[in-house]
Amino acid sequence: GQIKTILFIGRLEKRKAVDNLLKAYEGLLKIDKNLQLVIIGDGPLRFELKNWAVAKNLTNVKFFGYVSEAEKIKWLNKADLFCSPAMYGESFGIVLLEAMATGLVTVAGNNEGYRSVLRGTGSISLVDSTNLDDFTNRLKLLLYNEEERAKWQQWAKVYVKQFDYAKITGQYIDVYKQALLKN
Repeated sequence: GQIKTILFIGRLEKRKAVDNLLKAYEGLLKIDKNLQLVIIGDGPLRFELKNWAVAKNLTNVKFFGYVSEAEKIKWLNKADLFCSPAMYGESFGIVLLEAMATGLVTVAGNNEGYRSVLRGTGSISLVDSTNLDDFTNRLKLLLYNEEERAKWQQWAKVYVKQFDYAKITGQYIDVYKQALLKN
């Protein structure tokens, strides 16, 4: 079958919990070999994470480091699931909005910043990435359950319209202001 792509974009540091994503991915590979995990971004944990993936023999994990904006957008449009498992310290999910603007179904860490974006139907995206069973099951649900995926995409399509962001990429200030006013 068609290979499914899980995408992470962000800095490879502890609070981003990419280690938890790799562990969950390991679990997913047991039920479906037709998967790839694309990791965009760099940071202090890059080699450690890469070595762990190699040691565990995880297939199709790709570390791309920094990529151009065009390349990033290509992956946002190509992927089946976006995952940002950050545990804390996320002020506001710009990258979530980017994923939502492209209709990319998302699983995200249940931190304050992401909770402020993923409301209503979108809250199904939120998960405690330190709870490996929950995390793996949520990835599974939002990767394979067509009904849930369609529901989420419908929600995101409407929700994202309130942010002018989609029209004026790069001008994040307004988005931040809106977010702060809403809280």
